[in-house]
Amino acid sequence: MTNFFRAIGRFTIEFIRGLGATVLFLLNILLRSADSVKRPRLTIRQLYFSGVMSILIVAVSGLFMGMVLGLQVYNILVQFKAADVLGFAVAASLLREIGPVLAALLFASSAGSAMTSEIGLMKTTEQLEAMNVMAVNPVARVVAPRFWAGVISMPLLAAICDVSGIYGAYLIGVKHLGLDAGIFWSQMQAGVDWHYDVLNSIIKSFVFGIAIALIAVYQGFHAKATAEGILRATTRTVVISSLAILALDFILTAFMFIG
Repeated sequence: MTNFFRAIGRFTIEFIRGLGATVLFLLNILLRSADSVKRPRLTIRQLYFSGVMSILIVAVSGLFMGMVLGLQVYNILVQFKAADVLGFAVAASLLREIGPVLAALLFASSAGSAMTSEIGLMKTTEQLEAMNVMAVNPVARVVAPRFWAGVISMPLLAAICDVSGIYGAYLIGVKHLGLDAGIFWSQMQAGVDWHYDVLNSIIKSFVFGIAIALIAVYQGFHAKATAEGILRATTRTVVISSLAILALDFILTAFMFIG
């Protein structure tokens, strides 16, 4: 029993210590962001690698998720003779919950892991140390552009996921099940609220982007300079980001949609 409480205490101390180090690293990124703003090409290049290269997987995943939602929600609504509100039901589900979370999980597993492995490889090949020797701050040159690229990309990818999902639900509801297209879109337009649904979805995805980008660059910057160290850092990025997304989703949902 004593060892059990020791393990809990050790885990709690390590968690608090790691959280504090991550917050300090975030402050360092914010302080060095002014230097990276002077070189916008660095951020634009990272926007391409982290954002544009993730569009296909996010769009296709959102399309199939919308098709699945269309079938599932339709089966439920038919029991209550309310199939006409399929468009609103799917759009609300995607905007409030599924779209931002799905896009964030996909972004963490693709772009987040790529950020970690890239920065870890630069550390292994001593490129970061070479920057320090040349009086170039690696946080401003390497970390900050990748961080801001992730923060900017995440809301856009979530929007693409939402649009793809709604189109998937349209294909199922209108083209496959025979619902009226005018009713499908009009019910969605009448039911979806800008502040309650769209704005909260943007806020969620923005918070997810901050968490994913911060975890990815932190793990890469502090990875051990070995192949095994990079592998473990990449794995930690995906696992911690996924848990952080789900935890933040619960907290944000409690504040936004309950009460």
